[in-house]
Amino acid sequence: MLDLIQSYTGCPPANLHFLHLPRETLLLYPFADSIAIFNARTLAFVRALAFWEVFPSTRHINQSVRCLSVENTMKLVVASLDHRVVAWSLSGPQNDYWRVHSSLKLPDDQQVTALDCISGLLAVGTRSSLSVYTLILENDLPTWSLKWSCTVPTLSRVRFSPSLMYMSTTSMHENVVRVYLTTTGRQTQAIPHPRPVTDLNWRNSPSSSRDDPILYTITSDATLRIFMPVLDAPQYLQLHAALDTFSSLPFSIASQQSSTGIYWLDREVMGAALKSVLSDPVTAEEDARRRRIREIAEEGWDIFLRVLGDGSMVVQAVANIDRRPPTLLNQFTLLQTAPGILPGPPGHLYVVPNPAKGILTLVTSPPLASYELSVLLFFDARAEGLRKVASGAEHSHADGSVTEDPRAEIVRYVRTPNGEGVGLIRADGCGEVWAYDWAKTRSLVKTGKWSAEETGHVDHFVVIDAGRYFATYSSETGLVILHTSPPVSLAVPSLSLLFVLSAPHSQPVRTLVGVTASQTILLVSATLSTTAPSLTLFSELSLPLSTPSKMILPVDPMSWVGQLPSDTRAGERHGVLLSISEEGELAFWAPENDLLVPAVNGVALAANGAAAGAAWKCTGKVRTGRKGITRARCSSAKKSCLVVPGPEGEELTIWDSKVSEFSLGLEYRQVFSLSDPVNDLDWTATPDNQSILAVGFAHRVELLCQQRATYFDETPGWGVCWRIDIGSMIPHPISDSIWLARGTLLVGAGHLQFMYGQKGQVGPIESEKESLFEHVARLNGPLDDWNPQMILQCLLWGKIELVKKVIINLSRNVESGKSIHEWENLPIEEYFRTEHETARPVKGPRKPQHSLLFDTLDSRNDSDEDPFSPSAIQKLLERLEENPIPHLTPREHASLLILIQTTLEIDQQRRALDPNGLRYLISMRSFYILNRRASEPSTPTSMANGTSTIASGLRLERRERLRYRDMIWAFHSESQEMLLSTSVAACSNGKMSWADARALGVFIWMQSREAMRAHLEVIARNEYMAGDNRDPTACSLFYFALGKVKLVHGLWRQAAWHKEQQVMLKFLNNDFNEPRWRTAAQKNAFALLSKRRFEYAAAFFLLGGSLKDAVSVLLKNVGDWQLAVALARVVEGDDGPVLRDILTGTVIPLAFKDGNRWLASWACWLLRRRDLAVRILVNPLEDVASAVDANIAEIGDPHYDDPSLALLFSQLKSKTLQTAQGTSEISGRTEFNFVLQIARVFCRMGCHALALDLVRTWSFERPSTVVRDSRALHPPSPISTRFALEPALRNKSSILIDIDVTTAPTTRRASPTGSPTRDKSPLPITREEFKEEGDLVARKAGIGSLMKSAKQDVSVPEFDMNAFF
Repeated sequence: MLDLIQSYTGCPPANLHFLHLPRETLLLYPFADSIAIFNARTLAFVRALAFWEVFPSTRHINQSVRCLSVENTMKLVVASLDHRVVAWSLSGPQNDYWRVHSSLKLPDDQQVTALDCISGLLAVGTRSSLSVYTLILENDLPTWSLKWSCTVPTLSRVRFSPSLMYMSTTSMHENVVRVYLTTTGRQTQAIPHPRPVTDLNWRNSPSSSRDDPILYTITSDATLRIFMPVLDAPQYLQLHAALDTFSSLPFSIASQQSSTGIYWLDREVMGAALKSVLSDPVTAEEDARRRRIREIAEEGWDIFLRVLGDGSMVVQAVANIDRRPPTLLNQFTLLQTAPGILPGPPGHLYVVPNPAKGILTLVTSPPLASYELSVLLFFDARAEGLRKVASGAEHSHADGSVTEDPRAEIVRYVRTPNGEGVGLIRADGCGEVWAYDWAKTRSLVKTGKWSAEETGHVDHFVVIDAGRYFATYSSETGLVILHTSPPVSLAVPSLSLLFVLSAPHSQPVRTLVGVTASQTILLVSATLSTTAPSLTLFSELSLPLSTPSKMILPVDPMSWVGQLPSDTRAGERHGVLLSISEEGELAFWAPENDLLVPAVNGVALAANGAAAGAAWKCTGKVRTGRKGITRARCSSAKKSCLVVPGPEGEELTIWDSKVSEFSLGLEYRQVFSLSDPVNDLDWTATPDNQSILAVGFAHRVELLCQQRATYFDETPGWGVCWRIDIGSMIPHPISDSIWLARGTLLVGAGHLQFMYGQKGQVGPIESEKESLFEHVARLNGPLDDWNPQMILQCLLWGKIELVKKVIINLSRNVESGKSIHEWENLPIEEYFRTEHETARPVKGPRKPQHSLLFDTLDSRNDSDEDPFSPSAIQKLLERLEENPIPHLTPREHASLLILIQTTLEIDQQRRALDPNGLRYLISMRSFYILNRRASEPSTPTSMANGTSTIASGLRLERRERLRYRDMIWAFHSESQEMLLSTSVAACSNGKMSWADARALGVFIWMQSREAMRAHLEVIARNEYMAGDNRDPTACSLFYFALGKVKLVHGLWRQAAWHKEQQVMLKFLNNDFNEPRWRTAAQKNAFALLSKRRFEYAAAFFLLGGSLKDAVSVLLKNVGDWQLAVALARVVEGDDGPVLRDILTGTVIPLAFKDGNRWLASWACWLLRRRDLAVRILVNPLEDVASAVDANIAEIGDPHYDDPSLALLFSQLKSKTLQTAQGTSEISGRTEFNFVLQIARVFCRMGCHALALDLVRTWSFERPSTVVRDSRALHPPSPISTRFALEPALRNKSSILIDIDVTTAPTTRRASPTGSPTRDKSPLPITREEFKEEGDLVARKAGIGSLMKSAKQDVSVPEFDMNAFF
């Protein structure tokens, strides 16, 4: 997703250095206070070594690393800064661990100017001396010991010879190469040159047996000289050859060359590549092509490369260097390439090994670039012999001038509203502005800069129009300066914030927004003109706040590219400012009129021609309750991120601006350790207006995006979708990070900058790599039809025919063999059809069953033509097992298979079940299939599904029970007999144990007491038969609840193996209707409690006639409230006091604590408070808690994140008179907001089509007024109005009368604050003024008349048999 696509680590100042490793070659050069390390072939950044890790005092000094040397044998990197020297060593099995090897500190006045290190010898050149140090171990620590030192001119280079006998140096102020003896430091020779020496190197001759020193030097006129000793003076170097431009080209051509460069190619690297080419067997034709390569390798020629000004290359060779006498030396030209191969003569050129066979890597600097050189093709004069592989970051200005690398660290970034330009400010007050060329080079191009001397120390700045313009503000001068040509300035009060608003590029005027220290909002019109630029202050107003804000921030404009903040075409005015109070209240502010207006004569005018002013209007508020906020940012979608320090760490929260009684706005919360504080926040927006948050820490950046709500995984509202960790690359802490256009993230740390984004598509593998925006859309965008979440919701909402079409369409897509990106979804209109409209023959038109020739029946089976036949579904399941759909987690993949199989199983049973029974059946079948698949040893892996590393941790796990939601569907079903038989058949061997009954919630949803008694006896029998021993204690609790003591007595007769048989037979032989034996049973129960045999103790309490004590043991000691409810419902029915105590004392408090509205609605239904059973689905739990006769100590998360709540509410709100009464207690506005909240939840789940279908088809059914006589309405009173059922309700024959209208209390008074308890008598109706919403007043006033009218209309006629004829 996000890869490091560019690193801005300065321009290599001088020579490049290379560290050769077995698998790669590292390129190194100094930058600022660090050593930058790259892969030499790809130029990919590997690591930076900071000098201040060893000498912390050098962290903020205005100096840079000057000298660098690499020792390949010991893998040492030695660098110097001022008078300090540090050595690092590379180790580890993968050569990836850098550690500080040693350090050296010279006198303060000895600034190091030259370094070289080889085989434990270190040569250090300063302004006035040359010293040689040897590496020794002192107390097991490597230490540099001074060997000798001598006075020399200020050195610029020092080089050891391969034999370590000599050293060569160059000076800054003379054109002389000096040679010294390594052992004593005695100068042996001074070699004058006609021009300054730009480079020198000793020739390494591993194939030669001679140790004669051979020296190459290059002067500023691109002439390479070869110095060698003569036979009679082996220590004295003489000039033997000079390669200049005229020696390689004809005079007519050479005289026209204005600039050239010459470079030697490393003999070892070249030799290895040549041998690898020659080692392969070839044909005769290929062998002829290799003749030149064979000559170079066998003759041992030294190869030199000259680059001309037109980019062409001339390859020269010098033969016989290793032979004597020197007169045999021969130089000649091998080949010359066409122009344009290189951009021009680089400062330096190197050849390094390449992992590929017969390939070399060519590295140039500057500009820093790497090329692949194919040895065979290159020396065959082929154009494709040299290919550019990578290039370093451009370090030049937009006008082409080379800029000096800054030395101050990065402090902060600021970007343009659309992210196509960015600027940075450094610690010294200076800064630069860059344009992000995302379309072509995908890199930054510097467009401007400023210095503290010009503008003063800049505190705030803005970047305009992709970096073409920028404005700065300095508190020292009090001026806002627009850096145009010529620059213009404007005096303003002290500013704490400055930013620019989004506007189209064609608009010549920009609006700058400044916030003063007194929280006054300044609006400045900036005219971007090359002839008459201007800055004009046209508004100076404060936000209408009662108290000063803690902070005022801009709302991120990333998704408003090309729009004005007040553009009415966008549907609504965009928020511009976010104010945060001391109490943590967020307020969003938008202008009431246009902020961006044309300037006439330097004065900004509004549309009506008057002087423009901007009044600020609050567009929304969110109460977070957070105090002490230290950091905050707001996205384009008005998602606000807050950071609040606390005793446990820093709390990061994300808030939505859309708040209501159903959503407090809090979407995400996480606490970070105080040792790893949050340093930076920044938002960006995707093309579909989703928000991505970058949270910056000291050494990493975590990207958070909204995650889709799901029924399958317990995932938070937001999650980390990507993590950028630079701790292993650089020691500098991250200063700032900022989003650029197209999902590109720029990270600044110390002096370094790193750009992360999507790499270019260079092949089929890269083209399939998912981008950040695609990944975020997959995590939170609209789902495909075949996603298990969409299928499950369609099944729950009764769209079974639609699901069948989806599965058939999925089968077609799978069989087509197309890429998943080419799969087709169903038209959205299919989601808007009713089940009857969707139920078309899925087999298509029926073909005639007679052949054309003979009039006989076709013997082919219809199932072959049915795309939803069991065989077709089985084939689809097998295909999905073999090739899982990409991007599905293992749990989602398993859920898809489960739902496909479940749909097939319920398709034939759904005509015998009502919709609620069908919903239970879907969940029950999915439950068992899920657990069976979770028990299988092989499940789809995350790698097979192509999921990210974050999602791969979601493994398929067994579930202990159905969700209470699924149980409540069965509770409200009218097909409970079939549901019970289906549930029993789903159990192991068709026998339901109590564990199965508890998992399915059987005694929660069963309603018939006789059926419960019969089924409890079946469970008791199964518990007894479960074990091989036939233990009577396993079933005693159930049989005692049924009153079948004699049956248990008979079971004990058969338990001869049990040690308690005789005692139990004797005890159970008594009559437990007598008080004395009941007391004895209870005493035995207490004895069993002391032995922690809790279930058996509960059985003895039942034997002793104490249901209350038995239930208490099950609740407190066993922790199984379902078992307690089952016993209470079986023993005393649904109206017993014990069940009421369980519901009010355990179930309802548990439901409120967990925010489980399903469980609370079920409990209220059993308590005959069906009005509350409806209200609790919609109203806030705090409002309903006061009306429930229960001890509610804690109220948890309200959990309005289940769309099925709306489905249950639509069923119950008009089912009975009590539920109609509860519905009337819910205002129309509340119900409207509730439906919108469920629609938002659908969208959060990715089911946008279902959300649209919900708001299209929702019916606000409720009682409505019917005025019988208008004259009776004097004086006007809502109480005297007659109410009747709305036609939709009046026509429903299933509405039940479950309320006594003469004594029934209201669940709450007309005011939402008061609520009489259930036991109190209702207050007499009085005429009083109600200050509530009109629809709520009318509904509450008329509910009494509604119930009275309904009761009066109820009549029970005499039975008449003739009525049936």
